[in-house]
Amino acid sequence: MTQEEKETFLAGVHVGVLSLPRADGGAPLTAPLWYDYEPGGALWFIVGRDSRKAALLSEGGRVSLCAQQEAPPYKYVSVEGVVTSIATSRGEIEPMAIRYLGEEMGKRYAEGSDDAQNVTVRMQPDRWLAVDYGKVTL
Repeated sequence: MTQEEKETFLAGVHVGVLSLPRADGGAPLTAPLWYDYEPGGALWFIVGRDSRKAALLSEGGRVSLCAQQEAPPYKYVSVEGVVTSIATSRGEIEPMAIRYLGEEMGKRYAEGSDDAQNVTVRMQPDRWLAVDYGKVTL
């Protein structure tokens, strides 16, 4: 994939799989989540303030996220980067929920959420890996 194709794909609606290193050297924590990205910008996602993900993110360092297309032709984009900010969520739950659930269900989902119980995490992708099996000739 070209860089533009990678960024366009990542900006699409996919469930991302986040991987977080552990300071104790154990296997990384890997978990699916909703994310958002606009080409050229930072990738962001929301996690529970008291979650294991939030605890590992507070240790700093690099994280990675992989998004994939689950129907043929398969493709994926994986990004790695440094977390640039972790802050109390302030109104980001609704747009994220609408992105994944649509207008009506997204608003209902957001009504039942408490921003104070979540943090918004931003990471700047600086390493990209990708494969588009639709471009592979057999």
